[in-house]
Amino acid sequence: MKEMDPNSFLYKMRHSLSHVLAQAVQQVRPGAVLGFGPPIANGFYYDFLLPEPITTDDLPKIEKAMRKIINKKQEFKLEELSAEDALKRIEDMGEPHKMEYAKELIEKQNLESLTFYTNGPFVDMCEGPHVSNTSELPHDGFKLHSIAAAYWRGDEKNVSMTRIYAYAFPNKKELREYVQKREEALKNDHRKLGAEFDIFHIDEDVGKGLPLWLPNGTVIRQELEKLAEELEFQAGYQRVATPQITKEGLYHTSGHLPYYEDTMYPPMILEEAHMDESGEELTVEERYYLRPMNCPHHHKVYASRPRSYRDLPLRLAEYGAVFRFERSGALQGLTRVRGMTMNDAHIYCTEEQAKQEFINVMELHRREYEIFEFNDYYMRVSLRDPEDPKGKYVDNPEAWAHSEKLIREAMDETGLPYVIRKGEAAFYGPKVDVQFQTVTDREFTLSTNQFDFAVPQRFGLTYIGPDGEEHTPYCIHRAPLGTHERFIGFLIEHYGGAFPTWLAPVQVRIVAVSDKFNDYARKVEGMLRADMIRAEIDDSNETFNKKVRNNTVRRVPIVLIVGEKEMLDGTVTVRRYKIREQRTMDLATMREMILTEIKERKHVREW
Repeated sequence: MKEMDPNSFLYKMRHSLSHVLAQAVQQVRPGAVLGFGPPIANGFYYDFLLPEPITTDDLPKIEKAMRKIINKKQEFKLEELSAEDALKRIEDMGEPHKMEYAKELIEKQNLESLTFYTNGPFVDMCEGPHVSNTSELPHDGFKLHSIAAAYWRGDEKNVSMTRIYAYAFPNKKELREYVQKREEALKNDHRKLGAEFDIFHIDEDVGKGLPLWLPNGTVIRQELEKLAEELEFQAGYQRVATPQITKEGLYHTSGHLPYYEDTMYPPMILEEAHMDESGEELTVEERYYLRPMNCPHHHKVYASRPRSYRDLPLRLAEYGAVFRFERSGALQGLTRVRGMTMNDAHIYCTEEQAKQEFINVMELHRREYEIFEFNDYYMRVSLRDPEDPKGKYVDNPEAWAHSEKLIREAMDETGLPYVIRKGEAAFYGPKVDVQFQTVTDREFTLSTNQFDFAVPQRFGLTYIGPDGEEHTPYCIHRAPLGTHERFIGFLIEHYGGAFPTWLAPVQVRIVAVSDKFNDYARKVEGMLRADMIRAEIDDSNETFNKKVRNNTVRRVPIVLIVGEKEMLDGTVTVRRYKIREQRTMDLATMREMILTEIKERKHVREW
């Protein structure tokens, strides 16, 4: 997944089509107020505040209006206005959201001018670029495909707008090919396959965004945790376990309150009776929160005893359950939930160790992504925006400059490609997010690593250095596998439900040609399960051919067929998912093949 070059024709085409869409919507819904309308990986979108709702039934009418606009050969004209004239222009346009954004640009970036693009009667504050004329736009290369709600500026505290999404490609052929490919990909939507393959279930009686992991999903969770434990043990991590609730004061110390209070579950208010020195009973009120993150607990583990520079780096890891009260409209399958289990760790280190530790974290990402065969992703280095009002970020410019320099040097040394994003850092330091895309074309952060120069000081964390003096450690927050929920949702789509043998809930299904060979099938099953291989006999009432077909549909990686010849020879016939050729093996060879495959976490696609 690569970002588009703003100077490419594809970028200009999609950006220009978004303006054509906005013009068409204002024709169909006079009085529509504008939000943003950027190009995206497969097309574009535009956000509107509408006087009357638009439904999918309106999309063909809007497309027709767009094609009429294209046929008018409207020229895209660039105009640069002084800040004062720009604000007057936006006021005359009656665009309050554009006005808010324009004022922010002028005040924060000290801009003396803003740019506008005009095509026909439509005017938009925009920095471009665009094509020179609508005649350059494909008449049949775009398609409006969906409508969604979107908060202005992505902030849930702001007004909810209507977002219209569109695909856009240079010609009808490329559009058709993409739509067909996407329709095929949607068959692998994790919500669909998660239900079909009994991986997870969300029950209204339990609560929105609180997935129940079924036996098959629990196996995948356990295998992911086992992978993390192995790789982290080899990298010198130590595992800890901490409570899922804590007293309110801990989050005031960390700074998460009031920053994240809106996305935290409300506090549990408990009253306890205590005796004072005179023997009088007093009622004391305490407030506890379900934890939305693990880091404050880990800071307290660090603080549980005095530390020396000889203890560092100290790498504390935990698969910790956390809870965040996401808005119900933002919840989506496993990719956006309210209860999640995070592959979390915190590394406490000296300033001299910090860069190498961050490099090690990124190399751990690389190793894990190689195991899963991930290719289509990019790294986003998120820095602070120095122009943002004080209060959003810890006010320590020197520490920010040093930390951001360290992060960029570390990323350069890994050789991993990355892009820079200002204004997206954590409040306590810069971070690196790893961005992926779902089969439904939504980009999201799968993994994140944060560099923290501020919070350890708030907690009074120290170590005794070689000079005998107290020093404050740096802290790296990292989660290469993110949360079980989001990561497994992505894995379901990545593999299309056809998990490699080491990760598959059922690794081997044994199918007997007839009931006469069930005893032999049970012998094979017992041998494999003794080696902790997840083997099961298909004892359904279906015919032999239907059993084989059903296990193919269920995408079981290995199916073992046993009949008279196999029983007499002490062999099995091995069928692999999506490999046409099948082979006969003796039991020892078959067993060793499977054990090696699991140990090495291979994804076998051919013999």
